[in-house]
Amino acid sequence: MIQKRNISRTFALLLGGVTLSFALLGSAILGGTARAEEKFITVASTTSTQNSGLFDVLLPRYRANSGVEVRVIAVGTGQAIKLAGNCDADVLFVHHKPSEEKFVAEGKGVRRDDVMYNDFVLVGPKTDPAAIKGMQDAPAALAQIARAEQPFASRGDDSGTHKKELGLWKAAGIEVEQAGGWYRATGSGMGATLNTAAGMGAYALTDRATWLSFKNKADLAILVEGDARLFNQYGIILVSQSACPSTKSALGQGFIDWVISPDGQQAIADYKIDGAQLFFPNAAKGGS
Repeated sequence: MIQKRNISRTFALLLGGVTLSFALLGSAILGGTARAEEKFITVASTTSTQNSGLFDVLLPRYRANSGVEVRVIAVGTGQAIKLAGNCDADVLFVHHKPSEEKFVAEGKGVRRDDVMYNDFVLVGPKTDPAAIKGMQDAPAALAQIARAEQPFASRGDDSGTHKKELGLWKAAGIEVEQAGGWYRATGSGMGATLNTAAGMGAYALTDRATWLSFKNKADLAILVEGDARLFNQYGIILVSQSACPSTKSALGQGFIDWVISPDGQQAIADYKIDGAQLFFPNAAKGGS
């Protein structure tokens, strides 16, 4: 009788173990399926879209509409283009049109669409030792800063802002590569560069959106604005699946379609800080 009870107990334990194993296996399969069904894309973007707080508004709204999570890698435009070219992103969202058009022409991107614009501004100490306040000729203002050898903080990071700045220096006839100690390349993002400028009382070029959202303005103020050469256009590109087989083309295009749709464009227009609009949607112009 004792032996039968032991056999029955052993059988019950074995049966319970098998049931538990199947339950764990089923849970693992279901968990794996859930993970496999998780939808997300990676967007390589400039720091201004992140630092300005725009993505904090756009991305939750898009996820609520689509169920797709957007994971952003926010770096300078040059680095973002490299990441996309290395197949580390599905979508490119940056602000240096010549580089964007080159990316598409090389077959790395499918198509470029305008998304929005704002402008760049020259900021500097309120005391304005280079006397550039109120000028509307940005290259002339930079030339004046150089002549006065007043400190200038540059991002120096191959970002869209840095590329714009170099173009303005070239228009001013100034070789910053040969500049003295007054020209300081931070190798950092816009926020960090503005912090450097605030700390040392230096001039700097910044996009307006980052400036408006920047908290540590200290003694800095906008001194030069309004030059047409300070126009700042943003574009969005789907990374080509032919160049990068890992690209999530359907999900990436879905995000692009939403950003340039009336709903996405309105969300961009609605984003303000202290009543000031940071970006102005212009996707209706079409892409290239």
